[in-house]
Amino acid sequence: MRITDMFRFAAERGEPVFSFEFFPPKNDAGVASLFESLRALRPLGPSFVSVTWGAGGSSRGRTLEMVTRIKRDTEIEAMAHLTCVGVSRKELEEQLGVICDAGISNVLALRGDPPRGQREFAAHPDGLAHASDLVTLAREVADKRGVKLCIGAACYPEGHPETRDLVQDLRYCKSKVDAGADFLITQLFFGNRSYFQFLGRARAAGIEVPILPGIMPITNVDQIERFTAMCGAHLPSGLSAALRARRDDPDAALQLGVAYAALQCADLLKGGAPGVHFYTLNRSTATRAILAALRAQEPWREA
Repeated sequence: MRITDMFRFAAERGEPVFSFEFFPPKNDAGVASLFESLRALRPLGPSFVSVTWGAGGSSRGRTLEMVTRIKRDTEIEAMAHLTCVGVSRKELEEQLGVICDAGISNVLALRGDPPRGQREFAAHPDGLAHASDLVTLAREVADKRGVKLCIGAACYPEGHPETRDLVQDLRYCKSKVDAGADFLITQLFFGNRSYFQFLGRARAAGIEVPILPGIMPITNVDQIERFTAMCGAHLPSGLSAALRARRDDPDAALQLGVAYAALQCADLLKGGAPGVHFYTLNRSTATRAILAALRAQEPWREA
């Protein structure tokens, strides 16, 4: 099923869309662990899961393998990530052809981060430089094959790490939608004001597609500090102080992270967000607990 159809059906029922992001496992043990997580997740009714492309496109073959297998073996809809990093336009066309032929209905089109050790993104000499270019290419390939591909793209409520000018960043975001992106998923954030302010700016700019907030439950203090430094997400001062106080108590930090994310998600859903996309880092226990709590409370009914 196309993710845009999920948004429509969920809205008709007055319910949100919940999705989970995983990365491709490196070995058979990781694959077994991933599918065990998916089996545990299924009773909670996830709308879809996504599988990342891997650093520098290093795991792209496994990404498509995992997406195809998830759809077949778990009956959970799956979305494949696709990036421009280190590949030519011809290679991207070939990968998109494989995606279409495999019956994969949903793709998240991303420029991609610079490979490890590189500070700036550099396009392949025969490749694409912007996510909007990839969205255009994906739409072209799908149309030629007569496939109704649903294409997602990323957005950045606090600005892209390379573009802190929010006005310019919004222009880049709109270019993806104008190129054919059907929905957007945000970069992780910890202050809901950032999401709602971005939503207001996006709607004022004529961006009408669904904008799904991306949430990463905090499970490790050092890890989240590295992530936020890399992607530019802001940790509210109160949350930051509470995490520092629990740096030497991993269990307490985990409990705080889960509680904070649950409250954050409830507030987003009360405020009218169409759902939540969880960045799991392949550790779904925390996100399963949060989704179970949200399903029990149904904060969207209070909107």
